[in-house]
Amino acid sequence: MELELELEETPLSGYEQVHETTAVQEETMEMIVPDACPDILRIVDTEARAELGSRESQEGRAEVSGTVRGGILYLPEGEGGPRKLELTIPFRCTVEHPAIHSGYRVVALPRVVGVETRSLNPRKVLTRVEVAVEAEIFAPNQRRAAGGAVCPPEEGVEQLRSEEGWYGPVCVTEKPFPFADSVDLPSSRPAAEVLRHRLTSVCSESKVIGSKLIFKGTAALHLLYRTADGQLCTADFELPISQILEVPEAGEGCDPTVTVAVLTSSCTLEPGSEGRSVRVELELLAQAVLRAQRPLTLLTDLYSTVWESETEGEELPLEELVDQGVRRETVRELLETGVEAGTVCDAWATLGHVNQSREGKQLWLEVEVTAAVLFRTEEGALESVSRHFTVRCPLDAPEGCLCSWRCELPEGVQASPAGGGLEVRFPVDYHFLTRRVRRPRVITAARLDQEKPREREGQPSIVLRLAGRGERLWDVAKHYATTEGDICQANELEGGHLPEGQLLLIPRKRRVEG
Repeated sequence: MELELELEETPLSGYEQVHETTAVQEETMEMIVPDACPDILRIVDTEARAELGSRESQEGRAEVSGTVRGGILYLPEGEGGPRKLELTIPFRCTVEHPAIHSGYRVVALPRVVGVETRSLNPRKVLTRVEVAVEAEIFAPNQRRAAGGAVCPPEEGVEQLRSEEGWYGPVCVTEKPFPFADSVDLPSSRPAAEVLRHRLTSVCSESKVIGSKLIFKGTAALHLLYRTADGQLCTADFELPISQILEVPEAGEGCDPTVTVAVLTSSCTLEPGSEGRSVRVELELLAQAVLRAQRPLTLLTDLYSTVWESETEGEELPLEELVDQGVRRETVRELLETGVEAGTVCDAWATLGHVNQSREGKQLWLEVEVTAAVLFRTEEGALESVSRHFTVRCPLDAPEGCLCSWRCELPEGVQASPAGGGLEVRFPVDYHFLTRRVRRPRVITAARLDQEKPREREGQPSIVLRLAGRGERLWDVAKHYATTEGDICQANELEGGHLPEGQLLLIPRKRRVEG
């Protein structure tokens, strides 16, 4: 008769990251110039931003939607300064992976990779935009692991346990929040029209206190506007943001990663301010992933000193933290203009496709960057120039490591005329998290055959033998149907250490008939 032993299982609570990727989607749209706007003479440039909409996971895929908004800057026919066309293009990105199922958490950050507009005629334009969505999909952790077995003492069951640890997401949460404020422009340069704005949200501090996650950061706002006399001006503001998120399942000591996505943003001239004040209204979404190191006891082997036993086991993948942090690369490049550049009106950069490769013991994190500058020539003509290049960041990481990372542009682009063109300077930050995976064995089932006692006729009650190289005390005790404690006691061993080459006295267990 077989006795199935009951295993004491511990749930591995929290979340598993089942997929991480950057999806890219291209959208195009034709636009008619509104009747209130003059005819187009020449497109100068286009800049856009991506606002996050819905996120949904389904069987085998996740979908992220949103809206690209921005401004097309053009010169009108006839006299007058530059004008703008409002740009609004919806987008939808699909991420496919067999491990994605309905109801999973989707953390997403969209960004515009590139946008360009060409004039079809003086009243119609065609805009093409490429959007990248950084997506992480998290599933509730359904795994369980045995930490021990329940059995009566008379069955003589010995259990080998291993104290392990694992690092992973314990909480995935989010919170939308509004922000509204007014910012003042220089009184000497009031605005006639806000042409476009850029917003970069950066989390500078985050910590868990009790059951709450507190984060602080800034929303860096950049405005490009036109004055009444047709001049182009810029203004920069740092808007403080902070929020408190409920994270009851996390606990202190977690490593929080907080990203802030823009849901909606608008910058309009305050009525009655004579162009000296801009009303800023934002809808933001704080997305937080909290990771922690947690202890875990695993049942890795089992036997009985009374009965023949059988166990089943499997490898349990457990991640452990290797390193995390931020690496900064500073970009300094020349954009050739083909004409003599006079004054810089505006400068910006966008992040494009990402790639990860290995060279020996180093990982190389690569991101495609597009830098663009709006400028006037020495003759006063309004022009724009852009250039694509790859920015690489080395990272020391042992082979076999998993690396999650993302890039951000923490500061604005500085641009100035240089020989043959315009020199741009700006930093690129690489936020990285490296882990390695261990695969300890854990028992998934154990049975005792109560028709096959381990005691055999004619077996000696005491065995003498030498300890082999690399042999564990557990293996010796299991082979001879005794216990580690009995061997240690008989040989006066301390701490369970088995000296190589020592002659061991191995007492055998005797079954006591009830």
